[in-house]
Amino acid sequence: MDRWRTVSSVLFEQYLRPFAVVMCSLLLAGVVSSAFIHSSWQQVKAGQVELSLEAVEDTLGHGAVIGVLGGFRTIVADFLWLKLNAAWEQQDRVELNALLRLITTLDPRPEFFWINGARMISYDVPRWRIREAGGYDAISAHRERAIIEEQAEQAFTFLEKARAFHPENYRLVMEVAQIYLNRLKDDAKAAEWFLKASRLPDCPYYVSRMYAELLRKQGKLNEAYTYLTGLYQSLPNDDPYALKNVVLERIHELEAELSIPVWERFMPSGAGIL
Repeated sequence: MDRWRTVSSVLFEQYLRPFAVVMCSLLLAGVVSSAFIHSSWQQVKAGQVELSLEAVEDTLGHGAVIGVLGGFRTIVADFLWLKLNAAWEQQDRVELNALLRLITTLDPRPEFFWINGARMISYDVPRWRIREAGGYDAISAHRERAIIEEQAEQAFTFLEKARAFHPENYRLVMEVAQIYLNRLKDDAKAAEWFLKASRLPDCPYYVSRMYAELLRKQGKLNEAYTYLTGLYQSLPNDDPYALKNVVLERIHELEAELSIPVWERFMPSGAGIL
């Protein structure tokens, strides 16, 4: 037992005591330096202009931001989206725009950022601007229209940026179509973009029907008829979501509107004459 105590004492004196002294010194130095750094930073910060989000993005740029943050950019982008929601609730369009640019620079992969950002720009911000101008009753219809068009153009630019990262994403193209349809009331341009979306991979069948309906709404009955007959023949028979029966009903409706003789009407392949 005495021998064991002697060995333990030697080990402590030679190895453990120096290690304990070093660790205590490091901890003490860390506490002191942390307090010093915090104090110094507060003094520096007090004398500086607040750093803006726009300054970060404009100064660093896309490549530098990703390089600095590395694998943390996804986490930072998600965190900033929470901050963006606060800006949205406060109807702060300046910070909203800056955050949208920064978030999509940090992480351009989630379509969620692009689509919801475009909706804020085109649907929410116009209301904020009209309110700032005195409200709907205080501004002219011309000014109201100008604000809506300006914000729609900003949304289009934003979505065009998104398509550079997601060229085959039909949802981004559909979002452009929806803005033309719901915000600008431009059926012709909406139809054009619904058609573009319908040609992209995995696009739902109903988008093609929307395109045909917009043709019909514009009075382009012959064009709608030709498109629907071609669409019907291209749709699968075994997919219930294709709704071939609905397409056929619309074809028959157009035949009646166009007064197409019975013997010239569309006959689906496989259907016989009764």
